[in-house]
Formats: sequence, C-alpha cells, structure tokens
Amino acid sequence: MHLRDMPFAVTDWSSIEPTEHKGETGVAYWRTLKLGELRIRMVEYSPGYLADHWCVKGHVLLCVEGELETELADGRKFVLTTGMSYQVADEAEPHRSFTKTGCRLFIVD
Repeated sequence: MHLRDMPFAVTDWSSIEPTEHKGETGVAYWRTLKLGELRIRMVEYSPGYLADHWCVKGHVLLCVEGELETELADGRKFVLTTGMSYQVADEAEPHRSFTKTGCRLFIVD
C-alpha cells in the first residue's frame, strides 16, 4: 500500500454526520472519510446487529469499544474485544459481523 495525495489532517469524528445502514438485525452508523480510494470509518453497531451480507472487501479493523463477533464463510468465528483488531485482504475470505452488546469500530479499507 502506498498512501499519497493526503496532507496531514486531524479528524474530529463527532463532526462527521453518521449514515444509517440497516443489518439483517440492528443498525450500523458510519462516519466516513474518503481520501481518494481510501475509506476510513468510525462505525457503531447497535446491540443485536447482524450484517445483512457476506463481505469480500478487505479491511483493517480495530475494535475501539465493545465486543464484535466475526464469522467467516467457512464457519470459523472470531471474537474481538476492545483493543483487538483483524485484517483481511480483498476477495480473501468472506466475512460478516455480529454483536450482542453493540460495539464501536475504526475501519480502514
């Protein structure tokens, strides 16, 4: 990865309007910053959120608060708690998210 055309900047996530994305259950609120092809998000999942699709996009994801369960299409499941992260490449392993209690994530893709 080569980051370019991105001068130093500070992001106040509270100043970015959230967009609502409904899951199969629950809802996600995305605060999104687009920098060329790079998308940076602060995402909040409501309690009981379950993604409505299997994602094949690559991400670097950090659990900022709460607990997130990530299921891979092959059946494996991983639980991330505050301070844990995962990374996956584009088209590598379809995955989807679930949270019983709600969580906040920082995601770069």
